[in-house]
Amino acid sequence: MRSKTTLLAFFLFLSVLAYGQQPAQYSLYMMNQLNWNPGYAGLEHSLSVTGGVREQWVGLAGKPSTQFVSAHMPLYIANGGVGIHLENDELGATKMTTAILSYNYQIFSDAGILSFGVSGGMMQYSLNGSLLRTPEGNYSEGVGGVIIDHEDALLPLGSINTTANTFGAGVYFQSEKLEFGLGVRHLSEPIIELESLAFPMKRAFFFNGGANLELNSSITLHPSFLVRSDLVQTQTDISLIARYNDNIFGGGAFRGYNTNSIDAVSIIFGFKISENMNLAYAYDIPLSDLRNVSDGSHEIMINYNLNKRIGGGRPPRVIYNPRSL
Repeated sequence: MRSKTTLLAFFLFLSVLAYGQQPAQYSLYMMNQLNWNPGYAGLEHSLSVTGGVREQWVGLAGKPSTQFVSAHMPLYIANGGVGIHLENDELGATKMTTAILSYNYQIFSDAGILSFGVSGGMMQYSLNGSLLRTPEGNYSEGVGGVIIDHEDALLPLGSINTTANTFGAGVYFQSEKLEFGLGVRHLSEPIIELESLAFPMKRAFFFNGGANLELNSSITLHPSFLVRSDLVQTQTDISLIARYNDNIFGGGAFRGYNTNSIDAVSIIFGFKISENMNLAYAYDIPLSDLRNVSDGSHEIMINYNLNKRIGGGRPPRVIYNPRSL
C-alpha cells in the first residue's frame, strides 16, 4: 500500500509542476474570507484573528497539510481596513509559505458596505527532492543511508527553494442579511524558478457569498458558497450551518458540481468558547476514488474577535456582521 501511495504522491507532484501549486483547500472557508479576498479586511468591524490547521486525505503518503493565521481590522481613519495572512501549505515534497498584506477602501451606503481591496506579499516555494520517488529511480540502501538516484536530471536530489512576489485584488459587498465577493490571486502570474524547473503560478479567482437568516429568537441559518477557478479547473463548495442561541452551531457542506469534481461531504460543528472566541471543526468524508486510500480530512479553526471599535474616524452607521461563525 505504501508504494502505491508514494507513487500517487509523485504524480500529485507532477500535476503541481504542470499547473502551479493550487490554492489550499478549506472546508471552513466561511471562517477564512480574508484568504480569498482582500476586500474583506475590516468587515468584522473590530480586530479579528483566525488560525487553523487542515490535515487532508489522512492515511495517504504525501497528503496535503496546511496551517494559517490571519488578522484584520478596520481602519476608519482611512475609510477602509487592513489585514495580514500567513499560510504554510505542504503537498508531498513541495511546500509553499506565503505572507500577504491587504488593504481596502470601503464605501458606506444605506444598502450596505462596498469594499475594494488590493493585496501583495511574498511566497517561498520549496522542493525536497529526497522525498520523491520515480518508477525508474534507484533508491537502494547504502553505507551512509538511502542512495537516491531519480534517473531524471530535472529532479533535485536534495532541498531547493526560491521566492517570488504575488499580488491580488478583490471587491466585497456586505449588508445586514447578505454578503458576497469576487477576489483574484496571483494577478501577474509570477514564475517559480527552481534550478532546471520553472512554472507559473496560475491566476486564481474566488467567488463567495453567504446569508444570515433568522428563523426565531434562538436559531439562525447561514447558507454559504465558494467557487474557486483558474479558468482551467473549477471547484465549488456549498454549506449550511445552523446556530443556536448564538452559542453552538453545526451543519454540513458538499464539494463538487458534477461527476468529475465531486470530492467530499463535510460535517461541521463548533461552539462559542467565550464572548470573544469561536471554535469550529470539520470532518470531510471522501466521495471520490481517494476514499480507497484515505481516511478523510480533518480541519480545525479558532477565531478571536476583540468586539471593540479600533481606531478613530467615522465608523459605519450600522454594524453589519452576517458572518456565520
